[in-house]
Parts: sequence; C-alpha cells; structure tokens
Amino acid sequence: MIPAAAWGYQISSYPGTGGIWLRRAAVPHTGVVMPDDTDPANGPTSGSASSEAQRRTELGAFLRLRRERTTPEDAGISRGTRRRTPGLRREEVAQLSGVGVAWYTWLEQGRRINPSVQVLDAIARTLRLDRTERDHLYRLADIPGVPLDVSATQPQPPEHQTILDALIPLPATIVTARYDVLAFNDAYAALDPGLALLPAADRNVLWHLFTAEEHLQPLVEWEREVSFMVAQLRAESGRRLGDPHWTGFIRQFSETNGRFAEIWARHEVASSVTRRKSFWTVDGDEISVIATGFAMASTPDTKMWIYTPDDARSQRLLGLLVGRYQELGPAELLRRGARTGGAGRSSAH
Repeated sequence: MIPAAAWGYQISSYPGTGGIWLRRAAVPHTGVVMPDDTDPANGPTSGSASSEAQRRTELGAFLRLRRERTTPEDAGISRGTRRRTPGLRREEVAQLSGVGVAWYTWLEQGRRINPSVQVLDAIARTLRLDRTERDHLYRLADIPGVPLDVSATQPQPPEHQTILDALIPLPATIVTARYDVLAFNDAYAALDPGLALLPAADRNVLWHLFTAEEHLQPLVEWEREVSFMVAQLRAESGRRLGDPHWTGFIRQFSETNGRFAEIWARHEVASSVTRRKSFWTVDGDEISVIATGFAMASTPDTKMWIYTPDDARSQRLLGLLVGRYQELGPAELLRRGARTGGAGRSSAH
C-alpha cells in the first residue's frame, strides 16, 4: 500500500498523464512547491491565505490567457494540421522555457509554487510579454523586486530629453533606483563634467563617486552624501531580494571597492527625500542646491532629479558655469578648471 502522504496531486484532465498521481515534490530545478493553504470544502483558512489564493488564481489566469494569445508562429513552432488548442500548448511553453511540464501546469492551475526570477524571465520571453506585462507577472508571482533590464545604454524617449533641456539652467537628470544615469541636461553636466565624459554604459552615479579621481569629484561633503546614497541603495535592494541584476551589481561593487563594502556593511537604510547638497565647480567654487526627485510614471523605478540653486550666489555661479559648459564641452571645461588651480577644492575621500 502506498502511503497517502507520498502522493498528493492528480492531473486527471491534462493530456498525457493518464490520471497518474504525481508526487508533490517532483519539481526539478524550477521552483518550490508549497503545501496548499486551502480547505477543499471550506475554502481559504485565513484572510492572508485568501489573498494569496486570489493572487495565485490571477497568476494562473494571466499565464493561460497569454499562452493562448501566443501563436506557434510567434514561438517558431510549426502549427501542424491537428492543433485544437488556441495559441501554445502547456508542454510547448514548458519546453521553450526550460521547465518541467507538470510544474508549469501547477503554476497555471494556481498551485502554491515559488518560481525563481530566472524561470519567470524565461516564461516571459516565451510568451513574448512586454515590459508592463512582465512587471505584472512578477507582482502576481509575489517576487520581492521586479528585475530591471533598464541601463544607461537603453535609449530614452526623446520627450524625456526635451523636458530636461527645457529645465536649463536648472540641472536635471533621470536615474534608476540603482543610480544608473539614463539622461541629463547640460546644466547637470556642468556640475559634474567627469560623469558626462564616461561612456553611456558606465554612467552610474555611485560608481563614479567612489572611483573618480579627486579632481573629478563633484561633491563638497563626499562622506555624508555617499553614505546617504548607499543607505538608499540598501533600502531599495531590500525590495529586490533575489534580483540578479541587483545582487550582481552589489557583489561586483563590494569586491572591487573596499570603501563601498565598508559603508554597505553598516546596513543603514534611508528613504529618498528632498535635501540640500553642495557641488564643487571646476574652479573650486561651491554651488549649493536643493535636490528634488520626481517619479517617472512612464519608466518604472526611475526618478527625475532637479537641482534648484539654494541662494543668489549659487544661482549666479551656476548660470555662468552652464554657459561655459555649452561653449567648451566637458573635457575643455575640466582642462581649464585644472589650469586655474581649483583652489577651493579639498580632498573628497
């Protein structure tokens, strides 16, 4: 006699199973199957269980409808003459995504499964989900953070640059939660010409601040500002546990920069708030600004930061600096600043 606990699920209506009882734990390398938290007769056992069950039901329905919408031709599969299923079959999605057929079936049927980020990425590619649909998939799967493929090399909508340019002489930039710089205007580049000289793929504010040579450091209070930014990064990373784009970035940063690793190890967290900060100009003068962040509805997990001069002197210096930047460009602006000595600048770190 087979113990009842050893067998727990039968897919009686799924083609090819023949009514075979499947082991609960038979989910190879794709995720974790958890015990159901519902009573077959009475439904969910608690309010939180009810919410989770609803989420799993929504996830299953979303996957099924997107599967039915994806044609065999979309997936590079010959349609054949005996196909009755609209769109792709479950086994086709499983094969194309590199997961088990039974496991994917359970996912569509609302079983309590914890899929990995990599598996969801593969399913999203198979079903040809766009960015909004993929983000919805991760939320339904209860992933702590949505993986971000946004990088400084991804083209931004032209209207974003138009808005940034219209803000001149106010410095403005668009950055991700990981501090990747997506776009900026000439006024921002005038404050930090060293960043403007970097290749687009290397424009990360934190990386720049920790690795730039002293004469390229733009911040007056370097220690205070980078500690605050790392605390913000720590808070954001807590919402993205398991996201390989974030874990890989932080691991590489920690391994290559001891100062970052030291500050990261403090486990300090901070929220994104409006704050005053000061920049060195290329001539060694100080410009004080108020940094205000605005969420970008069209690009999730990004903000537009606008820097407003904090006093009349800073406003005048900034106006002159922007004019020089637009005339000379970042390299020549830095060269002439170095030639004048930049006497007011002190050691950054």
